Amino acid sequence: MEEGAVTDVEFTDVLVSRPDIARLTGVKRPAVTNWERRHEDFPVPAGTDSVVEQFRADEVLAWLSGRTVPANALRPGEPVGTTYGDRFRTGLSGGTAGGLLRAIEQLAGPEADRLRGPMPLDRYLEWLLYFVLLRIVEPDRVIRTVDDFGEAARRHHLPGENVPGRLLHGLSRVFGRSTARSQREAREAFDRVLVQWVDAHAREGGVFFTPPSVSRVMTRALAAVRPRALSVHDPYARTGELLVAYLDAVAEHGGDVPVHVSGRVAEPLEQEVARMNLRVHHERFVRFGEGPVTPALDPDHPFDGFDVLLTNPPFGRLRDDVPPPPYWVYGAARRTEFDWLQYAVSRLAPDGRAAVLMPAGAAFNAGAAETVRAGLVEAGVVECVIELPAGLFALTGVKTHIWFLRAPGPYVVANPEVLFVAGAHLGQHVTRTQKALSDDDITRLVGEYVSWYQAGETGRVFAGTPGLSRAVSLRDTAQRDHNLDPARHVHVSGRAPDVTAAGSAEALEQLARLAREMEAQQERVGAADAEVARWLRRYGL
Repeated sequence: MEEGAVTDVEFTDVLVSRPDIARLTGVKRPAVTNWERRHEDFPVPAGTDSVVEQFRADEVLAWLSGRTVPANALRPGEPVGTTYGDRFRTGLSGGTAGGLLRAIEQLAGPEADRLRGPMPLDRYLEWLLYFVLLRIVEPDRVIRTVDDFGEAARRHHLPGENVPGRLLHGLSRVFGRSTARSQREAREAFDRVLVQWVDAHAREGGVFFTPPSVSRVMTRALAAVRPRALSVHDPYARTGELLVAYLDAVAEHGGDVPVHVSGRVAEPLEQEVARMNLRVHHERFVRFGEGPVTPALDPDHPFDGFDVLLTNPPFGRLRDDVPPPPYWVYGAARRTEFDWLQYAVSRLAPDGRAAVLMPAGAAFNAGAAETVRAGLVEAGVVECVIELPAGLFALTGVKTHIWFLRAPGPYVVANPEVLFVAGAHLGQHVTRTQKALSDDDITRLVGEYVSWYQAGETGRVFAGTPGLSRAVSLRDTAQRDHNLDPARHVHVSGRAPDVTAAGSAEALEQLARLAREMEAQQERVGAADAEVARWLRRYGL
């Protein structure tokens, strides 16, 4: 770090009042009181100056750093993803956000179009990611020439060829000797560029990014129930965001750091970005294997028993010419989501756990899908299904669930049940069309799964939370055609329908089934339209 850099530790002796917090974060004074009233983890006052209560600035900064400024409240020049902690730190350090963040705000904002010229935006942001990484790992090195960049890139295993000279000059001029004032700022700078790159890359036909709030639900739950996991794997790692979030969750939970962290990524460029992501956030040098779009295309990959497996796989129809792989022991539904579910189960260690993001329709589709679903449930490998609110993804409206799975075997409890958590009503709008789960929402969803798991471990009965969660026996799920839609189970009282004739009850059940099938078809059409649009944009149509 550069001499004289401001770090969060230097704020430990600084005290701020509620009006100070409001001024430094750019909110109204009542908003601070509202934060304090609604959130039990808001810092407590550390003292008083005359009659004004004051708080430790480092504690306030840590709390604010986990709260993102809504898109409609961003200041000019603030990128999406800016936190109230960014603003607070900026004010505390004399009005400067730190050299690296200032450079990123300029290069990813006002300077982007001028510097990239005719270069596609995703390609420009890719070069910018490489420069950010080099500024983080070699903060004192000045890169002015193509040879300088090539030498540094080779040393850190980055692509160093064919960087345009004009772009190199522009980036070097703005970066100069800019460095991060803290590790937190370095990660924030990298993440700001990463989010923009993923968005641009996805619009050109690349992978979607797993929303951070969804990642936190998946990873915090797994870190809580498997705190001593030695191996963690993501077989469709995209840009490594789930692995980063899992290591974050392990650190927060105080569990053992996994010895083996691995993943597979379909494209070389995305592998490179995933490696950088793990290195910046956790200083882990993870070698990502190249994997196919669906594991059924690679059935001979050596088996490893993982303690934790988590993934956000692609959804869609599996090619008809792909032969059934050996791990299809629960059925042969030819959609990739049912391929991934069976693959995940087959790769778990005896006491391993998996979290797989699924389209909502996988929970209630009929036909071959129902056969696979029934096989997984009857084998006792489906532990929990969490329903997520719509609108969490930036470029698709598909509704999703999280499936938590365990390996089959004799250790499965004698009377297994499935936990259903209905979270469609949660989430807050961060833009007009996109939602995100709040910290409170994440805590509620994770808490239901962890409480149910702990109850089972100690032989207690899990009562569930009315309107949010309910544990259902396998017999009850079988009576409902192994329908795993949480809304179907959580919002029923367990009593027979209030009808006077059996025929009316049957008609209601048929109407409900038709409604679910129509919803599934609409989701497929929406996903297909989004995929077609991405490929058309990729070819400039």
